[in-house]
Amino acid sequence: MVPDIGRGSRTHGLLVYLYGPGRREEHTDAHLVGSWDGFAPDPGRDSDPKVTLARLTAALDLRVKQAGDRAPAKHVWHCSVRTAPGDRRFSDEEWNAIAQRIVHATGIAPDGDPDGCRWIAVRHAEDHIHIVATLVRGDLRNPRLNYDFNKAQAECRRIEKEMGLRLLNAGDGTAAKNPSSAEKFKAERTGRSATARETLREAVRRAAAGAATEEEFFDRLTEAGLRMKTRTAPSGDAIGYNVALPGDRNRHGEPVWYPGSKLAPDLSLPQIRLRLASGTVERTKPSSASGGERTDWSPPARERREATGVAEHAAVLLDRDNGGQAAAQLVGVGELLDAVAQTSPAATRAELAAAARAFERATRSHVRAARADTRALRSAARGIVQAGGALGRGEDGGTTAMLVSTLVLLTLAAARWHSARGHAQQAHASRQAAEHLRAAYRQAAATPMRVLGEQGRALSEADRRTHKTTIRAALPDQELRVDSTSSTTDALIATLAQVERAGYDPEALLQQAIAMRELDTAADVNDVLVWRLRRIARLPAHPDDAPRRPQTGRARPTKTPFNPISERNEPSAAVRPAASEPRSRPTRR
Repeated sequence: MVPDIGRGSRTHGLLVYLYGPGRREEHTDAHLVGSWDGFAPDPGRDSDPKVTLARLTAALDLRVKQAGDRAPAKHVWHCSVRTAPGDRRFSDEEWNAIAQRIVHATGIAPDGDPDGCRWIAVRHAEDHIHIVATLVRGDLRNPRLNYDFNKAQAECRRIEKEMGLRLLNAGDGTAAKNPSSAEKFKAERTGRSATARETLREAVRRAAAGAATEEEFFDRLTEAGLRMKTRTAPSGDAIGYNVALPGDRNRHGEPVWYPGSKLAPDLSLPQIRLRLASGTVERTKPSSASGGERTDWSPPARERREATGVAEHAAVLLDRDNGGQAAAQLVGVGELLDAVAQTSPAATRAELAAAARAFERATRSHVRAARADTRALRSAARGIVQAGGALGRGEDGGTTAMLVSTLVLLTLAAARWHSARGHAQQAHASRQAAEHLRAAYRQAAATPMRVLGEQGRALSEADRRTHKTTIRAALPDQELRVDSTSSTTDALIATLAQVERAGYDPEALLQQAIAMRELDTAADVNDVLVWRLRRIARLPAHPDDAPRRPQTGRARPTKTPFNPISERNEPSAAVRPAASEPRSRPTRR
């Protein structure tokens, strides 16, 4: 059951809308189900509805006129109460009882108070009612409506339990403000898929992703095509900012400005400055003499590969930390998702953008973010944004799949962290983000996993048996997966073969990949291990770039323990190729 509260100044105009046909002819059989005294005139049941509507307006506004200048400018309180999809339909009597509970809980008309505000409840659909009240009491004082939305929401949670309805996630006051009905209808009228508030919120979050300075943040806003202005103190220092969509104007032809704090609590200028204070790390580009990452990979591919290691490390921190350090990591994860969404290939863009929008809710809770070192996450986001858009094929597409596979586990770690603290909405948002990421992963990984599967099946039977034995020894509980004929099993076998050709010990490197963090939440363990192995062994993410010439005469070194907190998760010394043995350069087919 969802309450939605707004304020206004035109009682008659609101009643005309509620008793009218609606903007899409959706209102049917509009009538009263309750009122302050049970005897209010009902235009929906009268032979002359216009006259009765005027009488109802006058009755509701009586005390407002008596109060004169003491009445609030926005004296109309409007609360819609809607049941969730799948809930049973209520009778008029049940809706009347619900309306009475809402006006009592919010302080509009407490039970037993003869001076409570005048109110009515109108029903014009099966699944919701509208409560309209005028905010002047019988003693001509204003009602105390502190935290009226929170009180209405809490009462709805109690009603759900008592009446056996679907239990919705309770809010904690940290969510971004929802678009108003007027904003929704304006978006529909102008042909926009989202309201101006939602569009601006997403644009501002993307501008903040990895920004190094306040000036860069403001520059990104204007580069995104937004109208932007700053609010300054008498000293000339900026104390806030406002943004508007081009062409979005009010009835007077003026731009509709939104302060950052009204888009989301963490998008105010002071909160943006807190993010920027953590800084970023400028990474040096790999050189051909360094022996590290290949330099022929595109900048988007390199940055996505780097970000994968950072995301793995953030997941470890979320699993280990129980306070403000983890809360700070969640903010950085949100920036990383925003960066990936705005630079993703066309095939995965919609799902990744949906994941970033969903996870936005998971970045805020009442656990105050500590001044943690989030430079790694912010630097990863910055690197992805600066590298530009990635292609949906080749190494760009492969590293996108590699990163998204890790982001799925990272958002599930966020869901566990929030669930452990009773953050129902944030946990749900994290799981929603994970589902969108899984859909994006299936699109990004389809080609590289298919090719890897073909390469695995093309190996000799002896090599396949060897690598299957390695997998069984490392994952004794995953025998059914190993024996299956799925393409992911073949892809893991192909990856182990390529690891060996590159000069690593497959068994030791597989153990290292497993030790990085838990695999219980993985939809397919083989999938996850393929990408971990390819990253820590510095194999190309796209199998067409994999090394193909076997290297002989190399003894297998022994394993050593792996440190899962290592930020880059590089191969440990025991599984690296010996320095004295030149590593053959991967060749392109």
